[in-house]
Amino acid sequence: MLNIAALFITITALFSWFNHRFIRLPATIGVMVIALLISLLLLALNHFGIGLLTDQAQHWLERINFNTLLMDGMLSFLLFAGALHVDLDQLRRYRWSIGLLATGGVVISTLVVGTAAWALFALFGIAIPWLWCLVFGALIAPTDPIAVLGIMRSAGAPADMEIKIVGESLFNDGVAVVVFSTLLGAASAHEALTFSHVGLLFLQEAGGGIVLGMAVGALVYYLMKAIDQHQVEVMLSLALVVGGYALASQLEVSGPIAMVVAGLLIGNMARSGAMSQNTRAYVDGFWELIDEMLNAILFVLIGLELLLIPFELHYLWVALPLIAIILATRYLTIGIPLTFLRRWVGFRRGTTRVLTWGGLRGGISVALALGLPDVAWREPLVLITYIIVLFSILVQGLTIGRVVQGVAGDRPPSP
Repeated sequence: MLNIAALFITITALFSWFNHRFIRLPATIGVMVIALLISLLLLALNHFGIGLLTDQAQHWLERINFNTLLMDGMLSFLLFAGALHVDLDQLRRYRWSIGLLATGGVVISTLVVGTAAWALFALFGIAIPWLWCLVFGALIAPTDPIAVLGIMRSAGAPADMEIKIVGESLFNDGVAVVVFSTLLGAASAHEALTFSHVGLLFLQEAGGGIVLGMAVGALVYYLMKAIDQHQVEVMLSLALVVGGYALASQLEVSGPIAMVVAGLLIGNMARSGAMSQNTRAYVDGFWELIDEMLNAILFVLIGLELLLIPFELHYLWVALPLIAIILATRYLTIGIPLTFLRRWVGFRRGTTRVLTWGGLRGGISVALALGLPDVAWREPLVLITYIIVLFSILVQGLTIGRVVQGVAGDRPPSP
């Protein structure tokens, strides 16, 4: 494990330096582009009979369980770090729109995209059961704010749009994982898919995650309040993430939701009521660094995973219509609730457009796809997920700045 960690941290550091020095793309997208180009180069060399480097790279990548690394390791740090800097008052103002997008939006997207995938697969002669297509719909539903957030800020994105994208993404990750787990259990014939079973599982996972996040967050808040020693308080925040996520796994509740709730509590209550100015600077600096480093490593791995995913051209003709359907579904699931809520909450003109194009798919979708069991249709589901994620990050991520600039000057209307 030490050799694997050393190798990929070194690769990520070199890619980050090269991107910052020469390419100057947004950090996460830049390192992924470099990793993707390296993967394509190695595949080209392998095609011409020079396969030693490709075989060695595949050997190292195969020793990494991407699903376990992200879902049981990196995700807890990333979600806590993301929630740590979210203003709870702003989040509360847009709670209904964020709540609808993170719950109803995920469910509707799962049903629509999953059914569309089933029809497209059938059209191209690929027989995949409808329930497994719904599993695909669930794994492609969660949005990832990391790659787009820096671009939006540099483009001068309004705070109200930023809080909607970040708030939705933080919570819909947890909801999508619960929906995915439920559908995967039913598709694998391990569990019955009934409304009562789904409701109880969701209540256990989501409700239990909220309660656990509040409990561990409150405990660490009171521990921090009793002292003024930044080294210890940083260590307490680290223990909260590692210990809290492990405890969530043992209690069979949603670790992602628990980390979001705990991060919101520490970032708002503890920041103002339990930390000195010196401690706040150290805690913020520590978690910003963890966030940036882990995201860089994650996006390098996404780019290098191309070496392990067998590409077949005809799957591209399924993926391209699905990209359009995913964007159209997201546009409708955002536009309809915002139109309904506009009477009570003011929304800036162009909000639907920005939220639609800014809803990137990222590492969570790839991790869930790679974690699928070894069934006959695993390969097309993994490959199509990978194509959609690449389009999302490279095309949407690199153009969202222009979309944001088009609406940044407007003011949100009063509710």
